[in-house]
Amino acid sequence: MIDCQKIKALAEQQLVGTDVFVVSCKVSPSNEVELLLDSDTSVQLETCAAVNRAVNETMADDEEDFSLTVASAGIGEELKCERQFRKLVGRPVEVLLLNGTKIRALLDAADAGGITLSYEEKQAVEGKKRKQLVKVVKRYAFSEVKYTKEYLDFK
Repeated sequence: MIDCQKIKALAEQQLVGTDVFVVSCKVSPSNEVELLLDSDTSVQLETCAAVNRAVNETMADDEEDFSLTVASAGIGEELKCERQFRKLVGRPVEVLLLNGTKIRALLDAADAGGITLSYEEKQAVEGKKRKQLVKVVKRYAFSEVKYTKEYLDFK
């Protein structure tokens, strides 16, 4: 079986000195390897090609054949690492909690423990008959979150 950790290490070695980082590496039973990259700015096609060449050249001596795909973590993909969350601070995200609640909010902060979101929610306000929109700022631990994605509004 192909070693994902070895592939990630080779890719990270190739990316030293850039703002590009490895998000994930997956190996299928048929030895198809998918390596996802992201960046604090943008991932260039040339970067993906360079990483692909470097990994293939280094792994060419291994006994096992494999197919390597190096790609950018696309828009709408689930965020997988803390650096992706930090990159989106101040931007809108869509969060699905484990209890089934879906929240569209502004990502205020992110760290190793979780995320802080701000959003408007209708709540009962004392002295008012109808529920009023109230700004809510709430922290969620990663253990409470099923997924988080960047939210794009095309209106």
